[in-house]
Amino acid sequence: MSQTFTISIDAMGGDHGPGVTIPALAQAVRRLGGGVRFLAHGDGARIEAELARWPELAGKVEVRHTDKTVASDEKPATALRRGKGSSMWNAVEAVKQGEAGGAVSAGNTGALMAISKLILRMISDLDRPCLTASWPTVKGFTTVLDVGANVDCDAARLVEFAVLGEAFHRAAHGVQRPTIGLLNVGSEDIKGHEEVREAHRILREGGTGLNYYGFVEGDDLTRGVVDVVVTDGFTGNVALKTAEGVAKFISGELRTALTSTLLSKLGAVLARKALLAFRERLNPPAAAPLLGLNGVVVKSHGGAEIREFADAIQVAVDLARSDFAAEITRSLSELGLAARPLTAVAGQGGE
Repeated sequence: MSQTFTISIDAMGGDHGPGVTIPALAQAVRRLGGGVRFLAHGDGARIEAELARWPELAGKVEVRHTDKTVASDEKPATALRRGKGSSMWNAVEAVKQGEAGGAVSAGNTGALMAISKLILRMISDLDRPCLTASWPTVKGFTTVLDVGANVDCDAARLVEFAVLGEAFHRAAHGVQRPTIGLLNVGSEDIKGHEEVREAHRILREGGTGLNYYGFVEGDDLTRGVVDVVVTDGFTGNVALKTAEGVAKFISGELRTALTSTLLSKLGAVLARKALLAFRERLNPPAAAPLLGLNGVVVKSHGGAEIREFADAIQVAVDLARSDFAAEITRSLSELGLAARPLTAVAGQGGE
């Protein structure tokens, strides 16, 4: 018998608010069938107005009104002091109360991370959540973490990321024994800084039980050499933003080339289906789960359109259906990492 999952959404988050988040619920229902329901937190009048346009959502969305929102430029510390009762806060609170299997927001990244950590707490003795991206490759998708939450990481933190990434990749992409790689400036054992080399030693010696491949380099990200790539949040965020910039550059240059002459415009019309598929593959990851929390929270990017927010809902449902949180707890306990004090200096959450 199929199980029904409830997903809690911050309907006001992101650049577009209910104009995107509510239609995205309709798209998610079409994808997932009758197996999903929603709690929509935010301005009740605006949400109800959007719901009226989508009859397929009748009876599937419970509106939770609040006048409060977290601003896109609000500092995490301010969001913690003033954010209680906001659409973002209430979306996460519903997960803690057991009303929802996961929360999705396109709002302020740093605020979402701080609020989620305060409300849900961390698994075991982990210090901070890490942001995860599903990176498109020639073979499908590679999970990359951290992509912005923890700027400086010691070896223990990187090994923890490997555990988190393995469990996420299994839940989100269905790979039963994902391969793990450490992002480095070279593949030789002597390459990289001390923390990366120490994490490499721990993972290579096999005490973790992970399917460890070894070091990977930047150009391996899109080749799909491994299923999970582990790095610190500084490097991961720079890599992610660079990839997004390159994707936009290529798309822009291709658009210019295909509209420069009448003949090229004709060719673009004939190749429209292939070009749309090409653009889809270049799109940046639509959802970045916050891993390490006692609950499922998924960050969609601030400029998310309907399809992209629906993708984030899909990720939240996949994680809610899985046993990944309990699996992470078991793995950390077996490694003894949950009880080990972390020396890493936590950075500010990236966008």
